[in-house]
Amino acid sequence: QAATELVQKLQSLIINRKETAMKAIVIGGGIGGMCAALALEKSGYQTEVYEAVSVIKPVGAAISIWPNGVKCLNYLGLGEQLRALGGNMAMMAYHDFRQGEVLTRFSMQPLVESVGERPCPVARADLQAMLLNRYGAQRVHFGKRVSHIEQDASGVTAWFTDGSDARGDFLIAADGTHSVIRAQVQVTGHSAERRYAGYVNWNGLVAMDESIAPADQWTTFVGEGKRVSLMPVSGNRFYFFFDVPLPKGLAEDRSSVRSDLLRYFSGWADPVQKLIAAIDPHTTNRIEIHDIDPFPQLVNGRVALLGDAGHSTTPDIGQGGCAAMEDAVVLAMTLQTHSLGIEDALRRYQARRAARVEDLVLKA
Repeated sequence: QAATELVQKLQSLIINRKETAMKAIVIGGGIGGMCAALALEKSGYQTEVYEAVSVIKPVGAAISIWPNGVKCLNYLGLGEQLRALGGNMAMMAYHDFRQGEVLTRFSMQPLVESVGERPCPVARADLQAMLLNRYGAQRVHFGKRVSHIEQDASGVTAWFTDGSDARGDFLIAADGTHSVIRAQVQVTGHSAERRYAGYVNWNGLVAMDESIAPADQWTTFVGEGKRVSLMPVSGNRFYFFFDVPLPKGLAEDRSSVRSDLLRYFSGWADPVQKLIAAIDPHTTNRIEIHDIDPFPQLVNGRVALLGDAGHSTTPDIGQGGCAAMEDAVVLAMTLQTHSLGIEDALRRYQARRAARVEDLVLKA
């Protein structure tokens, strides 16, 4: 009898704690939004995630998660799953574009030993599925496109284009590079215009072929201001990408992907020609690469920007997704470890992240 009463009291305490826990509204169900939701729940907050699209289609075929990002996913309890999805990137090499001769080749082991973790290239669809499954895909509100937000002394309300709304104690805007909420956070007079980086990127996944590149290496061919790169991911696949400096706004035609690449990379080494022959044009993405000038304000009251909404960068140093993961963990830990209120904690998040993400954007 006494044991039963104790269990009932404990259950009541747990239920009451959940009911009184502060709630975060997370706008965006991409990598940053899902990491934020997982990190916040790990820190004791309730979350609701709202995603604009009905079905998430990853932008780009894969992502290189560097040790800083891997550590964040380890913190979220996803390290083992991540390693099962990732490729073994033990080496890096750069090759001359014409003859294919090695310009430089080096082991990743000194980096691994220095920072205490390995890089992990992974297919974006696999990463997204892992995050959604951990959070519970059925919990995400899909098809909810935010139109505007309003905040007051006690919380934030998000309004959606279908006329519905959601309210929480604070709001995390992880709504991507085209963020609707960014303008409501930024200081007046600061432009957050996306700017074209000057090149087009084609990317996708292809069956691993060691006559093109070693299975344990990030391989890059460089020359003429262009590059071709391959890295291993799970399932005996390479993630590949081609970068070509081109004017903005050229017509995109999937039927001409192979002929376009053959023209842009005419005279390049045999492995590059083999790769072009192996790709599937219908699953190859073509993206005009943009970034946004670093901006000073990530937080306004009870609203915080996270990921590409707060710092959209080119993929040149592989830190876009990793920076979003860092944002998520730092945000949750800052909220958990400070007790002077939501707005105070979010200002501390701003102080911890602003210089870091500006540095990443400018280096990329």
